[in-house]
Amino acid sequence: MSSRERPNGRQGSPGWTVVVPVKPAAIGKSRLAPFAGDHRTELARAMALDTVSAILECPTVVEVLAVTHDPESGSALAALGAVVVADEPDTGLNPALLHGAQAARQRRPDSAIGAMLADLPALRPDELMIVLDAALAHPTSFVPDAADVGTTLYCARDGSTFAPRFGGPSRAAHHQAGAAELSPPGIATVRRDVDTETDLREAVELGVGPRTRAALAFLL
Repeated sequence: MSSRERPNGRQGSPGWTVVVPVKPAAIGKSRLAPFAGDHRTELARAMALDTVSAILECPTVVEVLAVTHDPESGSALAALGAVVVADEPDTGLNPALLHGAQAARQRRPDSAIGAMLADLPALRPDELMIVLDAALAHPTSFVPDAADVGTTLYCARDGSTFAPRFGGPSRAAHHQAGAAELSPPGIATVRRDVDTETDLREAVELGVGPRTRAALAFLL
């Protein structure tokens, strides 16, 4: 089911729109180059597609906006059911997210907005739903990454200011901005982003999506 065909979220809630920035695969996941070599582009794209596919399967998500200027990735993301938005700012992660959020609120003014990174290849829709349900209790909130340094998900409830602070020690930055930290049990796949070979192996243990698994066939 494409995001544009999905019904609204649970009764009494307009549901969530999730914005996902997707770097051109040719330059994405540069820290995996020593491990993936010539397969890095394929692996980066596969992880992004598995991440977006899992988000689309979350029952409380009504739409996914993928912000990218990579034509090949854009076509594949649109085929999954995501709405593809050109990265017109092209000035980094947070500007891309703000651009996507503006488009999201033009499309669905009452929707709550989440921002997720495209490197969560083990993401499970049921675990994402746990976090998004918890996020409804706060104007803004976030999920820290597995290292407790960065952020994998930032949420702004409908009517709240969307002001993500991804990059570097973003857990501390989101805390300082007043966002609530979400840490319910059972959300390991929401926290397991992938930057390094060690991260990737941990994601594989959790169970990565089919595209990532296929891309790893010659690497693991």
